[in-house]
Amino acid sequence: MTDIYQQAAAQLRAGGIVAYPTEAVFGLGCDPLNEAAITQLLSLKQRPKHKGLILIAGALSQFGNYIDLESLPNYPAVQNSWPGPNTWLLPCLSSVPDWLTGDHDTLALRLTACKPVIALCEAFGGAIVSTSANLSGQPPALTADEVNQTLSDRIAYTVEGNTDGLTQVTPIRDARSGRQIR
Repeated sequence: MTDIYQQAAAQLRAGGIVAYPTEAVFGLGCDPLNEAAITQLLSLKQRPKHKGLILIAGALSQFGNYIDLESLPNYPAVQNSWPGPNTWLLPCLSSVPDWLTGDHDTLALRLTACKPVIALCEAFGGAIVSTSANLSGQPPALTADEVNQTLSDRIAYTVEGNTDGLTQVTPIRDARSGRQIR
C-alpha cells in the first residue's frame, strides 16, 4: 500500500495533479508551491484564482511554511478541532504566494485525521492543495471510479481507497471571528 502513496507523491513533486480520498469526497491536490501545477488545477476546475485554495496536512509541522505555528494558541477552537474534518482560515505568513491565498490575508488549512491523506502528505513531505475532485458545477467524486470516469485524462494519478464516509464536505470557518464560511 505504501507504493501507491510514493507513486502519488512522485507525481506531485513532478508538478502533476493527484486525486485522493478525503473525509467526505475525493480531492484533487498538487504541490502548493508549484505555480504551474496550481494554474493547471485552477484551469481544470474552472476556479478563479481570487478565491484561494485549501491546504491539507497530516501533521501540524507541515503547515510551518504557511502560518506562524507559535500563534496557534491564540486560536483555541482551531487547536481543539484538529486533527479532524475542520478547515480554518488562518492568518498566513507574508511569504505565502497569492496563488494560494487569492485575495485574502488568510489561508484555508485542514489538519486531517483521514489516513489516506496523512499517508500521502507524509510521502510527499508536506501539505498539499485540497479541492474537490469535480469539474465546475458538477458534484464531487465519491469514489476512485467516479474520478477516473470524469478526470483520468486530466490528472496524473488517482490514489485508490475509500473516503472516511462523511456525508457533507468539511466546514470552513474564520479562525479570527469564528464565523462559518461554508
